[in-house]
Amino acid sequence: QVQLVESGGGLVQPGGSLRLSCAASGSIFSINTMGWYRQAPGKERELVARIRNSGFTTYAYSVKGRFTISRDNAKNTVYLQMNSLKPEDTAVYYCNVIGLGDYWGQGTQVTVSS
Repeated sequence: QVQLVESGGGLVQPGGSLRLSCAASGSIFSINTMGWYRQAPGKERELVARIRNSGFTTYAYSVKGRFTISRDNAKNTVYLQMNSLKPEDTAVYYCNVIGLGDYWGQGTQVTVSS
């Protein structure tokens, strides 16, 4: 089992920045991929970004050039730096970890509004 604790969401004005963090504990030796998904009201959950143990990253087209995913393996933590935020980035953001299983955080709300 892997437990995930997310932090860093909140309210920000358009053009602003936020950094999300997700700390993993438990069976962390099994972790391969760490990532972030988001779900806006009335929409399906979608991939935002993910990073593999190799460091290979994948981004949704809508966030390329604005968001950066990174991980600190010593702290078993994955980060999502979000810059130039837009109102359409408003959603609940979920941390996801893939290892022996597929694990999800509880979600953190990000609201971009003036």
